[in-house]
Amino acid sequence: MPYTIGLDYGTNSVRCLIVDTANGRELAAAVWEYETGDAGIVLDEADHNLARQNPADYVKGIEVTVKQALTAAKVADTSFKPSRVIGIGVDTTGSTPLPVDRDGAPLSMLPAFRGNPNAMAWLWKDHTGYAEAAEITALAAKMHPEYLAKCGSTYSSEWFFSKILHCLRVDPAVFDAAYTWIECCDYIPAVLTGTMRPGQFKAGRCAAGHKAMFNEQWGGYPARGFLAKLDPKLGVLRDRLPDKTYTVETKAGDLTAEWAEKLGLPAGIPVAVGAFDAHLGAVGSGIAPGKLVKIIGTSTCDMLVAPNTQDLPDIPGICGIVDGSILPGCFGLEAGQSAVGDIFNWFVNYIQPGGSQAGSHEALTKKAATLRPGQSGLLALDWNNGNRTILVDQRLTGLLLGQTLHTRPEEIYRALVEATAFGALTIINRFEEYGAKVKEVINCGGIAEKNPMLMQIYADVTGREMKISRSAQTCALGSCIAAAVVAGKSAGGHDSFAAAQSAMCGLKETTFKPIGANREIYAKVYALYKQLHDAFGLRSASGALANVMKDLLAIKDAANA
Repeated sequence: MPYTIGLDYGTNSVRCLIVDTANGRELAAAVWEYETGDAGIVLDEADHNLARQNPADYVKGIEVTVKQALTAAKVADTSFKPSRVIGIGVDTTGSTPLPVDRDGAPLSMLPAFRGNPNAMAWLWKDHTGYAEAAEITALAAKMHPEYLAKCGSTYSSEWFFSKILHCLRVDPAVFDAAYTWIECCDYIPAVLTGTMRPGQFKAGRCAAGHKAMFNEQWGGYPARGFLAKLDPKLGVLRDRLPDKTYTVETKAGDLTAEWAEKLGLPAGIPVAVGAFDAHLGAVGSGIAPGKLVKIIGTSTCDMLVAPNTQDLPDIPGICGIVDGSILPGCFGLEAGQSAVGDIFNWFVNYIQPGGSQAGSHEALTKKAATLRPGQSGLLALDWNNGNRTILVDQRLTGLLLGQTLHTRPEEIYRALVEATAFGALTIINRFEEYGAKVKEVINCGGIAEKNPMLMQIYADVTGREMKISRSAQTCALGSCIAAAVVAGKSAGGHDSFAAAQSAMCGLKETTFKPIGANREIYAKVYALYKQLHDAFGLRSASGALANVMKDLLAIKDAANA
């Protein structure tokens, strides 16, 4: 009975999952919280945009979680043997690039840069490069508008070149010491396969295409001359970036003897090319044309695929359309929200309404679930960490409108949940406006698993049935599926992603269908949300907002009648 291992590098921890390739049975799992920083993130109280991670935590996490998972697997099934593991897959957050030297060693692991956040991994939600992102967008609009057309018309501060250019500006010593920069999802497979040296590791199509403007139409990464216009040193760096990228059906290399001995696994088993957690989470949720997968966590990623034979227009405001970034033979379309669970955590952990018990997620959800749509008269914007889609503006901030002297914590909590649902509907509408039809919605992640109120609100707001992936660990499962494909059918894996998904994916029986009466009320509230969205997010909007508060009160009065 063959098994594969999936390593899932999240925002706060790394997870190892061991899965039966025949049926997707999850035999064992282990989780390890990163040691460095606050919940694994190096922060700066003076700059809320900064978010870094220690690459040493990534490497330690491999050994800790794989060993723990193998031990747990032996307990779960006494017939299990590590020799039955036929491959490893890897997913990580992104864009999370890190500077490395000529040997591929992260600069933060070198004595000269130890403890320097600029020499660490620049986590996906680091927005320190917001000015550089605007600069890249403006220059591309003048010199190479085709670059922007493939990444949603705006380059984001969450992405590869914004972060590197910002490093060059604020810490040239780190930039000069770096031979090149590598995405975390490329770094972990390189570590396991001994291919860390630049020129040896295989760069993933997913990261390069969605976050670094890589496209074969213009010869790969942006032109040297374009990057040199931003800074001559950036142009020099272009020569040290890979010329080719690979999809997750490709083998990054073989597990080295050193790592095999360290982990207790067979040497030489294949390690798949890495990808972002959301993209492989979509694979683990059974994504296919017409199926939107929502990975709901601290933020969300919304994933669609379309056959690469389809004539698909460029879609402004999304995180790109990349051939092969999710499934081979399909365009991968990525969108998302910069904060969802993080917004709820902010309210509970920072505002602490009613104290630790009354203000817990569980207590607030229980009370919020008793409220009717529109009853609170509140409306929020889900921009506490900026807007990823469709405005692509990390300098936007959150908003709560409609408070009175009687507003209660649970009403605010529900309004925050509703705001994320309105943001989700805005993304769906943008996809469909440009011909990318959404026929089915599959949700995954801890929030989708644990919060029926949120799922019902999402169904009512979007007017669509909300389905939930069978696996609670879809990102890691997607990595296991990639491992099964690179291992191949002859080794006990699968010869295609379609075959692997058919065998290893599934949905829960419980679904959430729209309630007609709720849908009607939310349609009215969403119209006001969209009015706020455009007025605060678009310079071209009229900005007339005099009706919003009074319309909210009218909806509230009707709901309470």
